[in-house]
Amino acid sequence: MDKLIQANGQPHYGLFAQAPGEINYRDFDFRSPMGRRLGALAKWRRFHQFQYFGLISEQLIGGCALANLSLAGIGFVYLFHPASGRMIERQFKLPLGFGTRFSQRPNDGVCELRSGRNRLRLENHGATLEKRLLVELDDGTHIDAGFSEAQPAFQPMCLNTPTAVNGWVYAQKVAGVRCTGQVRSTLGDFDLAALEAFAHHDWSAGYMRPETCWNWACLSGRAGAQRVGLNLSCGVNETSFTENCFWLDGELIKVDTVRFDFDRDQPLRPWRMASFDGQVELQFEARGLHQERMNLGVMASNFKQIFGQFRGVLRPRRRPEVVIDNLWGFVEDQYVKW
Repeated sequence: MDKLIQANGQPHYGLFAQAPGEINYRDFDFRSPMGRRLGALAKWRRFHQFQYFGLISEQLIGGCALANLSLAGIGFVYLFHPASGRMIERQFKLPLGFGTRFSQRPNDGVCELRSGRNRLRLENHGATLEKRLLVELDDGTHIDAGFSEAQPAFQPMCLNTPTAVNGWVYAQKVAGVRCTGQVRSTLGDFDLAALEAFAHHDWSAGYMRPETCWNWACLSGRAGAQRVGLNLSCGVNETSFTENCFWLDGELIKVDTVRFDFDRDQPLRPWRMASFDGQVELQFEARGLHQERMNLGVMASNFKQIFGQFRGVLRPRRRPEVVIDNLWGFVEDQYVKW
């Protein structure tokens, strides 16, 4: 599929074997809830896009996100050292997205934020199916990390769902892939290949609800001889289809709806996640937290991304169950008004 939006102004919906070449949101026939056709200003204001790259290993955890929210460009990056409990984290908010650029091609292009001597950059290379994260901070922190979906072969989760009365959300997820590269920081210098690190990647965009919330979970690592990745969500992508899935050695296995059981007031207490179809039953123990709170009236966010370890079981149909024993990953609790 070359473009997500068809000639009649309507999106393609469903699960896709491959990513669309372009998320051509400007061609969307965007209407008000009462059916009035909306113009270029409304299309710009309501379209939101974000990309996330996560690093997962027993020695180092990291995350970096970039978001285009029309009225602001937002980015964050953090590194967590489990052995010492030490953490580096930075946040950036740029009015109207000045200092940022965002490609609408999920597998090809650059998303970047620059603020002073700080740069967060995510590169997607279509020809090689490689993803790369480059972070340069004014305190000397440097991250250069990447992975490939081609070697060994990996099947990403590519999905577009209707959202509310007049929107849609495209999501493309990857987890359970080997990560290579280098990290230099006050936490130490790390070779990601030597750490046997894994990566998670999320590319999402669309016309999301103006006020929304979601929970999310992701893990990556090895379970016995298998490479395992997991992506679960409750909220946003649930109309007609879900984004819930896990991967075994790069093979995508879909999962039904998932219930997240946790204490919103005490997010560092254990979380539990179970799927309606019985394929997923997991418990999560927190080890650290990155959080942001913002309330500007027209925009607001209450965001918690927690990193820690998962235990439990995956039960793929017609295959032996997979025991998850203290694999590292993330959970998230997000409220946003935009």
